[in-house]
Amino acid sequence: MNVSQISIGRFHHFHLARQLQKRDLLEAVFTGYPRFKLQDEPGIPQSKIHTFPWLQAPFMARGRVGLDHWDWLNREGAWQSHETLDRYVRSRLRAPTVLLALSGSGLHAGRRAQELGGLHICDRGSSHIRVQEQLLQEEYARYGACWKGIDPRSIAKEEAEYEQADLISVPSQFCVDSFIHQGIPKEKILKIPYGARLERFWPCATQVSDQQPDFRVLFVGSAGPRKGFLDLLKAFTLLQHPRKKLTLIGSLSTEAQAYLKGTDQPSVEFLGSVPNAQLRAHYSRASVFVLPSIEEGLAMVMGEAMACGCPVIASTNTGASDLFTDGTEGFIVPIRSPELIADRLQQLADAPELRHRMGRAALMRVQTLGGWDAYGDAWQTALTRIA
Repeated sequence: MNVSQISIGRFHHFHLARQLQKRDLLEAVFTGYPRFKLQDEPGIPQSKIHTFPWLQAPFMARGRVGLDHWDWLNREGAWQSHETLDRYVRSRLRAPTVLLALSGSGLHAGRRAQELGGLHICDRGSSHIRVQEQLLQEEYARYGACWKGIDPRSIAKEEAEYEQADLISVPSQFCVDSFIHQGIPKEKILKIPYGARLERFWPCATQVSDQQPDFRVLFVGSAGPRKGFLDLLKAFTLLQHPRKKLTLIGSLSTEAQAYLKGTDQPSVEFLGSVPNAQLRAHYSRASVFVLPSIEEGLAMVMGEAMACGCPVIASTNTGASDLFTDGTEGFIVPIRSPELIADRLQQLADAPELRHRMGRAALMRVQTLGGWDAYGDAWQTALTRIA
């Protein structure tokens, strides 16, 4: 049986679709993205991409018209986008298929796939939804902010998907452990770590040299409670270096903006969104990439940084242990440990040779892992075994 995918957005699913197409295993990709945003997806025949953008596209555009501050609209829009896509795919399935559906978007379609003699794989890109809810609730409290919580409908639907699915695919051991902790049998969990785009990320000529005195700390992502922004900023404050700089690329959450306003941080620069093609230069110029996330599956930005020869400091809850070894290509630290992050930053700042050695090891490690081709190979092996 070939594979049909459901993904409300791009995420890692379009990387997987390319890999499945190369192996003649792709049946279709169903997505909430509008078609005009998918013209730059080489390697996937347009005839195999099926879009249902009628709710997701307006939901994505709500910020442009000033509607993204309405909590009710945010929650209802997210729920309806996933639910209607799920039901749309259910109506389109006609023959047996392995349905690989992003969690929250595959309950109805997954049941239909099973009725037709196929399989339902629930693809969860983060920890178990109950673990995610608990971690985020605790983290928002550290900011003195109100955690509005995950929509109870989404929690109920995802848990129903976990129960119904033939397998649950996750990208890291952190995710595996979270599911086991919630009582999911280990044999039901399929771990396949994401790849890195080695064709897009490699060291630039702007790589930091011994003669460059600046110590550059880089963060890429949506800075806020989930990404451990509080710990990142505190660790950077504790770092002792005459020419330190923290560069933030991505968006700033309301909580992060409020926290920044209350601190004097002349060495912090916020660049906002940066075109993907320009990220390679920033990774290559950085002394270290730091990602102290409280919760996520496997952050692909770590692999991007490593592919540019940049050492990484990351928390245990980022999937870092599936990418590198603590003390070799970088450092892995517990969540909510800003003092330890500061200590690791200080080690790298005080020892340029250690920094460069870890950077070289990071590059070698990510190249050995094989990028997205290795991800495709792992999926092909798994599908051969189960389908």
